[in-house]
Formats: sequence, C-alpha cells, structure tokens
Amino acid sequence: MGIFSIFKGKKQQPEGAETAPESRLRGEPSRLILDGDAERARQREIARATAAKIDAIESAMADDIFNTPEPAWGSGPRRRPGAPSRPDDDGDTLPMLELATTELLADDGGLDSPVHAQTAPIIEEIAIMFANDQMAVAEQMLIESLRDVGRTDRTVWWMLFDLYQVMGRQDDFDNVAIDYASQFETSPPTWAPPPAAGAEDAAFAGVTPTEVFAGVLDAQVAPRLERLLGLADDNQVLRLEFGRITDVTPEGCQLMLNTLNTLRKRERELIVAGAAELAELVRSTIAIGDRDASEAPWMLLLALLQLLNREKDFEETAMDYCVTFEVSPPSFETPQHVATTNTITAPTRTECFMLPSVVNSGANALFDAIDAYAAQAPTLLIDCSRLARVDYGAASAMLNRLRPIAAEKKIEFRDMNHLVAALFKLLSYSEVARMFPHKY
Repeated sequence: MGIFSIFKGKKQQPEGAETAPESRLRGEPSRLILDGDAERARQREIARATAAKIDAIESAMADDIFNTPEPAWGSGPRRRPGAPSRPDDDGDTLPMLELATTELLADDGGLDSPVHAQTAPIIEEIAIMFANDQMAVAEQMLIESLRDVGRTDRTVWWMLFDLYQVMGRQDDFDNVAIDYASQFETSPPTWAPPPAAGAEDAAFAGVTPTEVFAGVLDAQVAPRLERLLGLADDNQVLRLEFGRITDVTPEGCQLMLNTLNTLRKRERELIVAGAAELAELVRSTIAIGDRDASEAPWMLLLALLQLLNREKDFEETAMDYCVTFEVSPPSFETPQHVATTNTITAPTRTECFMLPSVVNSGANALFDAIDAYAAQAPTLLIDCSRLARVDYGAASAMLNRLRPIAAEKKIEFRDMNHLVAALFKLLSYSEVARMFPHKY
C-alpha cells in the first residue's frame, strides 16, 4: 500500500474468521449463504476500488515529495511550523515559492528540499564535472540520467537545458524539449540563451542599475523612462523588470517602445525580466481587424517577442498586424545584447550585483567588489541571469567570503541556472543564502 501502510487503523481479525453478513430473517438459511457470498464479492470490489484510490493518492504525494517546485535545491534552513520570522526579515524581499503539502508536514529535522536518495549523488557529480569545464562528460551523464532518474525527477532535465543554452546548441535543446513535454505532459521550454556579448561585456560584474515598472503603463511613465535613458549614458548593462505591470495604455506602449528602440540603437545590454508576462498583457488589449485602434500596442508586442527571441510568434503576430492595418509586416531580427529571465525577481530596490558569465579561480577583485556592494546594501541581491559557470575552487572561495556577510545581512542568488544551483547546494550555500533557480 505504501505511504498509508504505516497507519494501522483497522483491527486484524483472527485467522479463519469471516465477516458477518447483514442481518437477515432467521428462517432463511439458504438465502443467507447466497447473500453472504454476494456480500463478500461486493466488499471485495469496494476494497479494490479503495486500494486504487489510495494508490493514486500515494502516487500524487510521492510526486509532491520528490519533485518539489523550485527552488529545486532549497533556499535555506527549514523553519518550524508556526515559528516567528527571522529578526532581519523586513519583508523587502519576495516571499519564498509555494511550499508543497508534504514539505509542510515534514519533520523539523528534514532536508531543505526532499530529493530522491539515488538522484542527489548523480546531480552532485554532474555539477562538479560542469564546474571543472568538463562539458562533454556532463552532457553524457545527463543524457544517461534521463533514462532512469529523469522519469520522475525533472532536475536532470533542467540541468541539460541549461547546459545546451550555455553551449549555444539550440537544435539539441529543442529536441530534448519535445521529449520533456511528452514525458511530463507540459508545454516545452523555450530557448533563451545568454546574450551574445563580447569579451569585455562577458567579464562585466558589478552593481547593475535596475528599473522596476509597476502598476499601469501609461503616460505617467515618461519621467522614469527618461531617468532610465540617463542611466544608459554611464552604464553598459541595464536591468528592466516588467513583471509588476498590471495594465497598459496606447500612450504608455508608445513611450516604452521608443525607449527600447533607443537602447537598442545605443547597443546597451539589457537584462529583461517579465517580458513574457508583459507581452501577454499587451496582447490582451489588441484585436485583429480593429483598424481604428492605436498601432502602439501592436508594435510594442512585436518588440517584446523579438526580445524574447520567439520568431514564430513574432511572424504570426506580424501577419495579424499586417491584416489589421493593411501594411507590410515588419521583419524579425535576432536580438543582440539581450538576456531574458523566466522569473519575476526584483524587489522594490533598484540595484542588484550582477555576476559575470564565468567565475574562475583567483577572482579576488570580484569578491572585493561584492564586499563593497555589501557595505552599502541592506540586502545582497546577486543577479545570476548572465552567469553560466562557476569554477569549483572559485565557488568555495566565494562561500568563505560570504559567511561573515551572512551573519549580518540576508543574501539572495537570483535567476541561477540549475547547474550552478546544484554546485552551490553541494557546497552548502544554503547555510548563508537563499537560492532561486530560474523556471522551466
């Protein structure tokens, strides 16, 4: 029976004892025998149906236990149910992702995030191979893991997706995405590689100006967009957060479109979070064939689809735009210097510390910059949206530098790829920071 077999709620009857049939008239022995047989048959059918229901519930609970939603590797020590919040929990950061029912019912001394016992060593070994730049070995191990642990644990799939994105192998990514969608009966993940930046851009690390847009995107957004363009004069990399926008107007769409075009012409690198959510919001305001409506929402939608590198959606929307306004459809251009994230991560604070694409051993200058950021930031928000790989030695050294900071301030790693998240989990980063891998 599985999980429910530990509950011994039903008393065992002595061997050979039979369940008494329903009360009948005493003067009908032959009918009693027949009815008793029929009753036992009916009870067996009920028992089978009940067992099937319990098995289904156990299966769902097992999936809940062993496939906890992201962060896939947990984000810190477990808190006792009903325990008060940490003294430094000022509510300025986002709440943790929804806990599974089984995690709420787990013992206090349990692990941060339940995983298959046989899966964790495999994931740890793969994470070490990747950290040591053994890409081919990591790929082979991940592919082999799909056949067994990948049947129930999605982590190895997510790690393989991230590996292919780091390596720039979109065809392999798409092939695995189809298998993933079939295996778990979900929509396939979309290709969203890191920006194709030059060596100088890839090595960039430091505080990144972040603009968080919230509420209605209307004409009132003009001063904020002007400030953003001013920041672009002195910063090569900017982060835009669209996930908190709740509504749009044609005037706001036009202003945002103009700003995105200006940043693209200046060749500024953009880290865009919530672009997919904003695209769906804008799409909900347009209607095919409504020629009297403004073109601005259409053009902003096309710009967002281009940022997301969703060429097929772009082409279909462009044809709808062409039919509506009887104009030539715009052409798709592969986005340059743009990275999009699948999660909405920014708090109201406007500065994060961005890690470079690769952190190798001997990164003392990077660690010094993190120390300087920590000196003026109430909470450390480490942006990993461009981070592809961290060398094992560098990861250990960074952990040692973060320990004294964690004694005084909260630390959060956001938009991590799952290969780096697995390495950090192995090294016990959860003792000093909360980790938020991106979603698939």
